[in-house]
Amino acid sequence: MAGVGARAGVSAAEVLALLRETLAEAGLRPDAVTLLATAEAKADEAGLGAAAARLGVPLVAYPARELAAVDVEHPSGAALATVGAAGVAEAAALLAAGPGATLLVPKRRAPRVTVALAGEPDLRHHGDAEIRGSDLTDLAVNVRAGTPPGWLRERLAASLTTLAAYPDGGPAREAVARRHGLPTARVLLTAGAAEAFTLIARAFAPRRPVVVHPQFTEVEAALRDAGHRVDRVLLRAAEGFRLRPGAVPEDADLVVVGNPTNPTSVLHPADGPAGLAALARPGRLLVVDEAFIDAVPGERHSLAGRTDLPGLVVVRSLTKTWGLAGLRVGYVLAGPERIAELARAQPPWPVSTPALTAAVACCEPRALAEAARAAERGAADREVLLERLARFPQITVTTPAAGPFLLVRLAGAAAIRERLRGRGFALRRGDTFPGLGADWLRITVRDPETTDRFAAALAHALTGR
Repeated sequence: MAGVGARAGVSAAEVLALLRETLAEAGLRPDAVTLLATAEAKADEAGLGAAAARLGVPLVAYPARELAAVDVEHPSGAALATVGAAGVAEAAALLAAGPGATLLVPKRRAPRVTVALAGEPDLRHHGDAEIRGSDLTDLAVNVRAGTPPGWLRERLAASLTTLAAYPDGGPAREAVARRHGLPTARVLLTAGAAEAFTLIARAFAPRRPVVVHPQFTEVEAALRDAGHRVDRVLLRAAEGFRLRPGAVPEDADLVVVGNPTNPTSVLHPADGPAGLAALARPGRLLVVDEAFIDAVPGERHSLAGRTDLPGLVVVRSLTKTWGLAGLRVGYVLAGPERIAELARAQPPWPVSTPALTAAVACCEPRALAEAARAAERGAADREVLLERLARFPQITVTTPAAGPFLLVRLAGAAAIRERLRGRGFALRRGDTFPGLGADWLRITVRDPETTDRFAAALAHALTGR
């Protein structure tokens, strides 16, 4: 969808020229535009009507009050004074594209016209695409550097001698259950957290599933693939992406939220008026993605050991802290009846023997102590990155942050990201997360030496040198 803001007397040629330029930057053909959207105050501009006619698409106009309710990335004082909303092109494009749409490229300006493009984000894009086949310093994937540790690699290697036998998940389930103080009937081992979301989408039949965004997009993709129509609740940047339980529809019977949330790094409280527990109720499944909670010192606000909340389903991963993305190991914690339903949706022997070995090893006291130390060290490293980023006034960081990554906003983020690639650093683009747009980036926390090298490269990238 294309949003257009215009000054009096703008011509169709001006509108179409800037629109073609913007479409080319987004890698889209002119026929990708299905409508033009603008403000009611601009709908009578002859140039806008003529541009829509040449494209063969309708011209849709929104009242100023609707445009003003949209959080735009580049607010304009001139637009606010003339239309009553801080952005016309961006807000109109986002409204036309529907809930969860993002800007495909930053808004573009010409002397008498502005253009913005909005559409559905690519839910299948993941951070590994930023580094695959490259030797870039990885600030795009949130796996702890230097992992898996040597003692874990030795355990995995030893498990290879037993590959002739079918995997036995019993010991791993017992280890996870002991780690969280739960009975084994409340534990299901999975081939990573991503498989858990696929199982949830296939095993349950919610009437109104809701995903709280921005967050890990594979959740919504799995639900859609299973044929569910997904509603989105978008947390607002102006509110620090804090959870608003009241924004979740009362009739939602499956709600998914991350904690701490990827990519915002926001840690939502477990209890209280704005807490996760406030979302739980009979007749609803509350799915909490805790893939990064073991990177939070003390695992504050985890719901993993809770049995008092109806419909609670907690998804955990061993990928991030232990560097096991290639092994695929995670687990689900839920009531026994829910675990049984999910297990019926799994194929036989879904988790390999090496992955089950890792689950046992990573739940042992020595491993938990190492993970706790890593979380404390990661929190200290995050403070270093925050301090370095604070030197750049053009960058806004989402805080407070609790995960091993930071979400930042800056104008021209796409160009900055490409310049940083030229200087040896890969960052995660933010526009594939519903609720974000082209001016967002996610940066993985690394050790202070790596952060200092990154800060130096960033200083050059921001000046264009």
